[in-house]
Amino acid sequence: MTQIPLSPGSGQMHAVDYTIHGDDMQFVEVELDPSEAVIAEAGGMMYMDDGIAMETVFGDGAPQTGGLMGALLGAGKRLLTGESLFLTVFQNQGAVKRRVAFGAPYPGKILPVHLAELGGELIAQKDSFLCAAKGVSIGIAFQRRLGAGLFGGEGFIMQRLTGDGWAFIHAGGTLYERTLAPGELIRVDTGCIVALQPSVEFDIQYVGGVKTALFGGEGLFFATLRGPGRIWLQSLPFSRLAGRIVAAAPRPGRGGREEGSLLGGIGRLVDGDNS
Repeated sequence: MTQIPLSPGSGQMHAVDYTIHGDDMQFVEVELDPSEAVIAEAGGMMYMDDGIAMETVFGDGAPQTGGLMGALLGAGKRLLTGESLFLTVFQNQGAVKRRVAFGAPYPGKILPVHLAELGGELIAQKDSFLCAAKGVSIGIAFQRRLGAGLFGGEGFIMQRLTGDGWAFIHAGGTLYERTLAPGELIRVDTGCIVALQPSVEFDIQYVGGVKTALFGGEGLFFATLRGPGRIWLQSLPFSRLAGRIVAAAPRPGRGGREEGSLLGGIGRLVDGDNS
């Protein structure tokens, strides 16, 4: 169990515990003191103890100070990232500590980040947010450069996490963390970006060369990240995983990707699917 401070939205830091379980299919278990709460995307909860109440909130999860218009603005930001208009708050309404757990949506690693240690802000790939302290705001971050806006793909519209508490984000496959020195440049597939500090400069660069662009298999553009700042990368973007599944899935009258080969026939014979 690791002791961390989670902000319940009142500006005061509370000490709670969390544990990340598993290896490739992880889930995070958060222990809440009475009245403490966390927020999560709809459908992310794995289990919760009796005494924890669920409440759906409209907007980006931050305490609303602008009334209805503030809530609508926060919800609109989330809509642009393709997320639900609503978040779920899990609050311990009992008199003793209770636990609530959130599971990763596909194989990978859960990354705990303390926003206060990162300057109060983190830019994360959309769909990577799992849960956070109540009071953390989940908004949007547009890439300001023209190239990123036109050709950024998955990296164009990202999530902006702001606050002083802890947040948990999910990375597909293996997670890689790196600190870029001032001016240091790294080229990355846009889907492999998990998160980065706002000080890191994000742009899109053309692969170069007609043959490479058409037959290289890596797309026409990749992201360039220039320091200073910390970045987190993933080895298995969900889009890549989904693409492989779709390519291998049987199609009406055609079968799977490998079924026209000798290996496909042997595989069907071994697993009994030869009817």
